[in-house]
Amino acid sequence: MTNPLFDLTGKVAVVTGSTRGIGKETATQLARAGAKVVISSRKQDAVSQVVEELKNEGLEAAGICCNVANKGDLQKLVDDTCKLWGQIDILVCNAATNPVYGPSIDLPEDAFDKIMNTNVKSIFLLCNMVLPEMAERKDGAIIIISSIAAVRGSGLLGAYAVSKAAEAQLARNLAVEWGPKNIRINAIAPGLIKTDFAKALWEDPRALKMQESMTPLRRIGEPNDIAGVAVCLAAPAGKYITGQYIVVDGGMTIGGSF
Repeated sequence: MTNPLFDLTGKVAVVTGSTRGIGKETATQLARAGAKVVISSRKQDAVSQVVEELKNEGLEAAGICCNVANKGDLQKLVDDTCKLWGQIDILVCNAATNPVYGPSIDLPEDAFDKIMNTNVKSIFLLCNMVLPEMAERKDGAIIIISSIAAVRGSGLLGAYAVSKAAEAQLARNLAVEWGPKNIRINAIAPGLIKTDFAKALWEDPRALKMQESMTPLRRIGEPNDIAGVAVCLAAPAGKYITGQYIVVDGGMTIGGSF
């Protein structure tokens, strides 16, 4: 029996960076809640594979390749989705990059630009492409996948952390601007999640044990820990939540007792 608070039947959802990890799991759970989902990433083979997996489960899915750092690709993603299914009700901005690790003094300028363009500018552009049509219908939900890096200093992920903080502020600004049109815009801040993106932080048993010891729930997260929050924010259950930065980290940022 479907709970109407989490029913997305008839809604159209676009999820960037959705061929693996948090993006793939979020797209899958949105589809299981009834949404038609657009799978998107840079590689056609990966997109096609995930679409096939979802269709084999009896879910509605389509694939559109998109490099979020390319403005033309972003516009094509929006246009092709609207041609296929008429509108976009839910947008999940998940695609991100972090090409380098190390102190900021060693960060090449082109790497900084790549991080900011991919992680921040792409979301700014994509939201502005989607929001006007949502405003016409006075309904829509946008979810930006940020990170707990946005609220903590980092000696190795400085530019990435700055980009994630910018994403959180972008969600707040857009929520203020578009709230009167009944559009909800929120950011989710995952902690350490078991994905390929964060593999260096969890594949070493000693590093994993240390991470778990600093987390009150004594485990790192799984992609569906984030996907569940995304479904809530996209569904009627989240209809009075906007402009928020929701930390999903097992309690890591609150610390633990000694």
